[in-house]
Amino acid sequence: MAHQHQHNGRHAGGHRLETVIDMARQQPEKAAGAGRFGFTGGLEFTSLTYTVVKKQRGAGGEWEKKDVDLLHEITGYAPKGCVTAVMGPSGAGKSTFLDALAGRIASLDGRVALDGVEMSPSLIKRSSAYVMQDDRLFPMLTVYETLMFAADFRLGSSVSASDKKLRVENLIEQLGLTSSRNTKIGDEGTRGVSGGERRRVSIGVDIIHGPALLFLDEPTSGLDSTSAHSVIEKVHDIACAGSTVVLTIHQPSSRILLLLDHLIILARGQLMYSGGPKEVTAHLSRMGRKVPKGENSIEHLLDVIQDYEQSEFGVKALAEFCLTGLKPPKLTATYGAEGLSTVSSIAQTPMMGLGGEDFDHSMRSQHSRSPWSGVQLTPSRRPKHKDQHGRSHNPPGYSSGAHHNHRYTPEIVMGTPTPLSSAYTVNEDDYLTPTHRAAPNATGAPGVGINALGHRGKFANSYVGEVWVLMRRNFTNIWRTPELFLSRLMVLTVMGFLMATMFTKPKDNPQGITNRLSFFIFTVCVFFFSSNDAVPAFIQERFIFIRETSHNAYRASAYVVAGLITYLPFLLLQSATYAGIVWFALKLHGQFLYFLVMLYASLLSTNSFVVFISSVVPNFILGYAAVIAFTALFFLFCGYFLSSHSIPLAWKWMNTVSTMKYPYEGLLMNEFDGDRVFATDPIRLTGDDILRQLGISTVEGRKWRMSNVNYTPIVTLALPTNSTI
Repeated sequence: MAHQHQHNGRHAGGHRLETVIDMARQQPEKAAGAGRFGFTGGLEFTSLTYTVVKKQRGAGGEWEKKDVDLLHEITGYAPKGCVTAVMGPSGAGKSTFLDALAGRIASLDGRVALDGVEMSPSLIKRSSAYVMQDDRLFPMLTVYETLMFAADFRLGSSVSASDKKLRVENLIEQLGLTSSRNTKIGDEGTRGVSGGERRRVSIGVDIIHGPALLFLDEPTSGLDSTSAHSVIEKVHDIACAGSTVVLTIHQPSSRILLLLDHLIILARGQLMYSGGPKEVTAHLSRMGRKVPKGENSIEHLLDVIQDYEQSEFGVKALAEFCLTGLKPPKLTATYGAEGLSTVSSIAQTPMMGLGGEDFDHSMRSQHSRSPWSGVQLTPSRRPKHKDQHGRSHNPPGYSSGAHHNHRYTPEIVMGTPTPLSSAYTVNEDDYLTPTHRAAPNATGAPGVGINALGHRGKFANSYVGEVWVLMRRNFTNIWRTPELFLSRLMVLTVMGFLMATMFTKPKDNPQGITNRLSFFIFTVCVFFFSSNDAVPAFIQERFIFIRETSHNAYRASAYVVAGLITYLPFLLLQSATYAGIVWFALKLHGQFLYFLVMLYASLLSTNSFVVFISSVVPNFILGYAAVIAFTALFFLFCGYFLSSHSIPLAWKWMNTVSTMKYPYEGLLMNEFDGDRVFATDPIRLTGDDILRQLGISTVEGRKWRMSNVNYTPIVTLALPTNSTI
């Protein structure tokens, strides 16, 4: 009979009542049910394995491909309403494991479930928030504006503006950001919020919609002790509001350890421990390792892991102990010529009877199953039942002969699911959301559970709504950082005056024709080079784009369209300024509107090309190098040095893809189209004659078709940008 004490309550003296549940009494057919024991649920993961192919040198010195498990058969859970910390030495696979839980790894084997419901990677992304290690925020936005834009993206039009403001205000208060509410985020060149406040803003951006899951990758990285404790304290408050929180942390302080409810310790991609921080000492005792007086038990466990990793047995012995209870071989410290080292004191026994000392009967793999998961017990792992007098006996259908004849082997128990905690008992109150945690969501939003996910669309806003919010944010950033466009406007203004004074009123002779050709090609080059300063600006913004679109804050195409619409008036102002200066000073021919349209199209296509390059290179140094290289190629094949008819056949395609060709030829067609005479000595040359000699068409209407072709790169470069950034 299962003995079940009262739970979810406390004595008057404040002592917690424990509920001890006999796991053997649970029915297997309820395995898929969540909350069978009254648990509030959480994230459950089973047999997570992530394998990559690496090239390694074989015995003969030849390179050969080998499958390597970055994660190997990790099974466990993260309780709801608790802070679960993933720890381990460097290279343990902590970040990989977090990415696996967050649905950011495509080729992952295993099962991830939330509240008993299996989750696909896309569903996990919709129901979770992922706070990256690096804080990627717009430096010129204030804390309030950053969170308000996040609310517009994640909450959508279904939530009124007043409710969004209320939710943001509540979140600012919850995260302790009231004093810095109207302070800009800042960066290296602009003073803003502190490092701890910046990290809390990053967390707030991702929890504004009340996610069911919150993943944080090294949230204390780069912070001092006080700021790190403040961040984890706020994360703990978020968990108390009902979210399932999983974070990676390298070396927490003693104060931070008090805020961690559940630990998952990894080494070499394998599970070393899963359970409460207070149970680490008992775990070590079952291994036969006592914690020295005054030493932290978690740090001692990490030292033990390092000892085994450097031994001949490796961490696999500890992983098997974590899974099956088979004690790892003992290690002793010896002094050799190379200093202190650890060696095994006994040979590993591959087969051990159930009654042997190397098998810990109290250790029933606290980690392979969550308390709400059903279990199937093999005979070798079935607990003994006790009668009403306390005498133990075998469970029904399990004879003593089977017990004596059965011998333990790793192959039998490696895949054997085992229940939680020693003696098949669990302390339910450890994984219940206590009554003091049942407060309403501090963000002002109702908690998002798995049942609510089916009613939520992939995107919170309509396409037009996303474009509108992105445009508002873009205009705010441009207004706060006008240097980019003002510097470009200043360059084009200065260059316009230089060109106007150098090529003033070109004469109608061969030298005048040459001056006009030089003016037009230099104009195209100036417009192309003036967009190069957008390389570092977009690369910095790209990381924010990746973070926001990874959780479906908006569509990638909406981002491209919003950026294009936002920059249209600024690029038009730059084009009009240059055109107004040089057109009248040089007394150019043709249509002024067409001249302006071609300059405008040139600036748009060039800007699109630079954004495309920025989206496919890892840093701005390579971005500058790529832009300069392509600029040189486009300049060479634009038709100025060699006409399109004179370019070798093998290089014709470069003339076609050159983004300088179309504005250059379009400007020449506008200037020389018609029968106007541009030279009489030594021969008479009309505009059509000049175009024919340059290999440019003189067909009527071709000029505006050239304008349409000039706008084509804006679309063709935006489409691949849509999928690569």
